[in-house]
Amino acid sequence: MIASLRGAVATAGLDHVVLEVGGVGMLVHVTPGTASGLRRGQEARLATSLVVREDSLTLFGFADEAERDLFEQVQTVSGVGPRLALAMLAVHPPDSLRAAISGGDVVALTKVPGIGKKGAERIVLELRDKVGAIPGGAATVVAAGNGSPARGQVAEALVGLGWSAKQADDAVGKVLAAGPQSGDVSSLLRLALRELGR
Repeated sequence: MIASLRGAVATAGLDHVVLEVGGVGMLVHVTPGTASGLRRGQEARLATSLVVREDSLTLFGFADEAERDLFEQVQTVSGVGPRLALAMLAVHPPDSLRAAISGGDVVALTKVPGIGKKGAERIVLELRDKVGAIPGGAATVVAAGNGSPARGQVAEALVGLGWSAKQADDAVGKVLAAGPQSGDVSSLLRLALRELGR
C-alpha cells in the first residue's frame, strides 16, 4: 500500500496531478479542490490510496488522511467504487459528506452523479453509524472565478465526473452569468460543482 507521496508537482490538471517522487512521475487522481491548491514546481504531500485492479494500479490522492479514510470508507458500500467515491468528495467537502451520511440526507447524496435515491439510501443505511459528522461541518464558500476562456475545459471536467454535457454547460453558464470573476479555472470548476449540487 502506498500511504502517501511527497515530491515536486510536475503538472496539475483539473482532476489529477503528477508528483515527481525520486525521479519518477506518479500520476495521482484528485478532487478539483485538491488540484486547485497545487502549483507546478511546488513541494506537495498527498495522502494516497492505491486501488489495484486486474489490469491497472491507480493512485488517488487527498489533502489529508481523514479525507483518504472517508474515501476508503464509502467504498465499503456495495456499488461504490473509487471513481464514485472521488466524485462524492468532489461534490461535497469531507465534513459535509459526513454530515449528509450521518444525518440521512438522501437529497444531498443524490446530487453526486451516479448516485440515485436507492444508492443514497444504501449508503446512509450502511454508514450512518460508522461516519461521524464533524461539528460545524458546512461547505466552505469559495471565491468566484472567471472561466470564460476555460469554459470548455471546465465543462469537460464536469462530464468526466459524470454529469451530462448539457448539465455541465448549463452549470458553467450560470456561474459565468452570475457576474464578474477572476481568471482561475479551478475556482470556476468549484463554483460549477456547487451549482450542480443545489
